Amino acid sequence: MAISAVLALPAHAAAPIPARVTSTSTIATGLTSPWGLAFLPDGSALVSERDTALIKRIRPGTSPRVRRVGRVPGVTPQGEGGLLGIAVPRGPNPRWVYAYLTTASDNRIVRMPWDGHRLGAPRVILAGIPRGTFHNGGRLAFGPDGMLYASTGDTTNGSFSQDLASLGGKVLRMTPTGARPRDNPFPRSLVWTLGHRNVQGLAFDGQGRLYATEFGQQTVDELNLLRPGRNYGWPMYEGAAHSKGFVDPLAQWTPTSTASPSGVAIAGSNAYVASLAGQRLFRVPLRGPRAGQPSVVPLGDLGRLRTVMTAPDGTLWLMTSNTDGRGAVRAGDDRILRLTLG
Repeated sequence: MAISAVLALPAHAAAPIPARVTSTSTIATGLTSPWGLAFLPDGSALVSERDTALIKRIRPGTSPRVRRVGRVPGVTPQGEGGLLGIAVPRGPNPRWVYAYLTTASDNRIVRMPWDGHRLGAPRVILAGIPRGTFHNGGRLAFGPDGMLYASTGDTTNGSFSQDLASLGGKVLRMTPTGARPRDNPFPRSLVWTLGHRNVQGLAFDGQGRLYATEFGQQTVDELNLLRPGRNYGWPMYEGAAHSKGFVDPLAQWTPTSTASPSGVAIAGSNAYVASLAGQRLFRVPLRGPRAGQPSVVPLGDLGRLRTVMTAPDGTLWLMTSNTDGRGAVRAGDDRILRLTLG
């Protein structure tokens, strides 16, 4: 079992360890409930808006910086559901953009043709993921193996998380067309890992290891290193189980008001975790299968933080989430910041 680093900070504590961010700049403002972020080969990025079902392209240094490239039909925003994660396959000329969305009946994953300028009509590659007002998961990421990974929530029904017949409370792995890869850990199943409550962050490191952030219920939020076929304990355990058959977190936060982690990015040997209720960006040193003590990156008062990703140029893009119905809206919200690492 991994040894967990536990961080318990008061609501507005300063960073206990200096963070390695040397400068920040704003690259987009005026977004409405932004959620997903995916980079294109030219360094621009696509952003999904949860409640408008729009996908916009962000081009730093151009005018206009923000341009609408498509709208995803069939999205039914409610509570934490709507147009959530997006992903672009790795490679120089992606032909598809993938999106995770909430409909009136389920959560599903679609892919849309991409000609470099506009999105075409969506094609469903996976339907039937449980939906709810809360805990819809929603993050998408392509791995170095070319497979698509998707996080799903338990929709507040913890029994889904331990049920291999349910797509809820899991991290799924599929081919770009939604089929089961032959080397998945469970027969006839897209399930890669199970025992999750609500994973909203997925990120790979340079060695192809997959990390995930997970919301706790009342006491513990988690950063996990995912291994195929492993069980991460929910709903029997929240945080470290110290029990055979379950994987303990690399790092955990208590209480949940300190973090409520959504997005995660890997930069070098550090994980950067964006937190919603905690309104902080955390830096967690990674040491193979272990983690060091988390620290807070001092960025000032940005409010709720939804997504953080490593850009092709090595900077971090950080997205706020103050227009999602739970935040205090600041002038210019919602915004995307670029963080330069030293």
